[in-house]
Amino acid sequence: MTLITISFSIPINYSIAQNQVQVYPPDSKPYGLSYGEWSAKWWQWIYSISGDSNPLDDPNGKNCMQKQSGPLWFLAGTRGGSADRTCTIPSGKAIMFPIFNAVCDYKTNPLLKSEEELKKCASDGKYFDHVSVDALVDGKPIQNLEQFKVFSPLFNFTSSTGNKLGIPPGTDDQAISYGYYNILKPLSAGNHEIHFKGLLTDFTDTATTNFYTDVTYHITVT
Repeated sequence: MTLITISFSIPINYSIAQNQVQVYPPDSKPYGLSYGEWSAKWWQWIYSISGDSNPLDDPNGKNCMQKQSGPLWFLAGTRGGSADRTCTIPSGKAIMFPIFNAVCDYKTNPLLKSEEELKKCASDGKYFDHVSVDALVDGKPIQNLEQFKVFSPLFNFTSSTGNKLGIPPGTDDQAISYGYYNILKPLSAGNHEIHFKGLLTDFTDTATTNFYTDVTYHITVT
């Protein structure tokens, strides 16, 4: 469904430390924007797409090309549950996906009156203190995922007609998001697989799984 910028006291070579997965480091600025700033753009993208075409509800990848532009291609998670999607992406595009994320806005949370209150809402510990995340590219894990957890800045958005996100269409609103994201450097031409999942388990309530998202993308880069 996200500024905290995490830096490292010991430099990490991500192309080596991450088992050759070419991922932009969490303190980098791909194409001039931080991870947090890109996460705001990811949500603006999601909010702008109508319900029937929204990639969050896409079972097979048919909506993967919706409103894609610029140097970075967005992939979607789910609003709960699994999805197996096939997507063709032009060569030279970086790829961003959310592993587990949340957002809070003023219109659907009218008691929230400040950016700090939005941040506290989006990063609610009852969710993020109990979540485990995993991401693999071509079977190779992206490591140190805790370091890819970021807030977005406060961002503006306009909700689409027919959206299923609980906001009246055309509503001008502001929000802050929080969550785990990865941005991959452009993949080589050919076939690739991206798999990411988030599992929320409340261990205070008989270890029940309250929410999960598990997505596999079969990517062809042309």
